[in-house]
Amino acid sequence: MKSKTGSMITRKLIASFVAATITAIYFTFGTLENYNPQTVEPLGESFNSWFSLFLIYAGGIILLYGSAVSVGIEYIQRKWLKLNNWLYILLHGLFGLVNGVWFASWLMALHGMAAALLYAFMDRWLYKRMAEKKGIKEFVLVPLLLCVISWGVMFFISPPSPPFTKEEAVKFATSGNGTVTDAFPKKAGKWQGTVNGYEVQRETSVQKAGQKIYLVIFTEKWRKGQETGSWLLSYQVDKGSCTAYAEEGERPPYYK
Repeated sequence: MKSKTGSMITRKLIASFVAATITAIYFTFGTLENYNPQTVEPLGESFNSWFSLFLIYAGGIILLYGSAVSVGIEYIQRKWLKLNNWLYILLHGLFGLVNGVWFASWLMALHGMAAALLYAFMDRWLYKRMAEKKGIKEFVLVPLLLCVISWGVMFFISPPSPPFTKEEAVKFATSGNGTVTDAFPKKAGKWQGTVNGYEVQRETSVQKAGQKIYLVIFTEKWRKGQETGSWLLSYQVDKGSCTAYAEEGERPPYYK
């Protein structure tokens, strides 16, 4: 019993790994179809990021839901129905359609069915190999090799990533409509003027904070009679994000 149980667990784990890996590669290539080197990281890095995300997502569903269903089908097969292999695989596909119910999407249902059919096919193939005392290491090695080859292709065909400049960082940080940065210069430099009776000086500056990372700093000083004050707001900006970094002083009274 222990031997049969151990063999079944091994089959389910390897089948989950193969199905999840191939599913993740499929979704990753679909996501990278609209790849734009001007706005995102290099293609090889994008492949790694998306593949990791899809592998965690698909792997979790296949391992937990898929394996539970598969164990149930196998139990029924051995206990009562004595189903043949193709009907066994077909039942997995039908349960895979449930994925579409969660997302209310026929497309996701078909994707879930495809992953379930792949899982079941690999499970039956493993069952036969193990019964014949044949090796099963290639079932793990081939998906890993497929991942490495896919990443390598993406890496070598990826166009050079254009440099991310200080000017682009400032443009990114000042592009938010309806934010306080709208009033600051859209390029590194100063502006002086009057706001609600206050003499105001606003400055936009930028400094390098790392590889392709900049700090865009907005400084505002004001004066009205004896009343003076200053305020600083900075953002950390890279090619894909703009994050508040620091704020010092009090916001000018005319912003309230």
